[in-house]
Amino acid sequence: MRRVVIISDTQIPYEDKRALQNVIGFIKQTKPAEVVHVGDLMDFPQPSTWSKATRAEFEGSIYQDSELGKKYLAELREAYSGPIKVIEGNHDLRPRAYLAKYAPALAESRDFDLDQLLDFQAYDVTLIKGFYDITQDWTITHGHLGFSISHIAGRTAQNAANKIGKSVAMGHTHRLAISRESFGYQGKISTLTGFEVGHLCDLKKAHYLKNGGANWQQGFGVLDIDGSYVHPQGIPIHKDKTFSVDGFKYGGK
Repeated sequence: MRRVVIISDTQIPYEDKRALQNVIGFIKQTKPAEVVHVGDLMDFPQPSTWSKATRAEFEGSIYQDSELGKKYLAELREAYSGPIKVIEGNHDLRPRAYLAKYAPALAESRDFDLDQLLDFQAYDVTLIKGFYDITQDWTITHGHLGFSISHIAGRTAQNAANKIGKSVAMGHTHRLAISRESFGYQGKISTLTGFEVGHLCDLKKAHYLKNGGANWQQGFGVLDIDGSYVHPQGIPIHKDKTFSVDGFKYGGK
């Protein structure tokens, strides 16, 4: 079967370094057919709409943060030679959205686009905006494009699947769960799956969280694909940053 590994919401520079390194190690050992970062690879906290009219707007850290993003891509590319795709998330687009709103005359340069800031060409990474159809019946997206958000893990992806009529794997919620709903008529049954693939950021670094807590689950996703058959697996990351897949433990000493 063809295996696709889905990473979500690293939100560099707020990434969990140890968890991310262990996932890269897993990718290196197992050599999947494809790696898809499903969005919010970067956080880009300043400047952004959120930092407008604050000190952060004038300080900025876009280029400094971008160097950290390049470091991650270099490490991933060193470990893995296969196809890498990145879907643009709402945090990834902060710089270009800021430029388009407050300096539109400069926006045509594309200098603040994610693929330019992180030099995707140098690392042979493909940028995707919106949706990536992995099969005829499954699509992958970040999850910020007009879907009803639920605090119940898996429900946001299920809402998205029901809305567009195909199964959805997504990030954005930072939750890790699989949801399924079946619909039948005259003995014919179809099932839609909503798959939320967790996150790989460090809650302690996320200054916008009160006391470093949230209804999030750290982990990543795996899709095993054989033609039209897709088997999703959510891989939870434990407190010691280890995890198990197919009966094997990864990340331990």
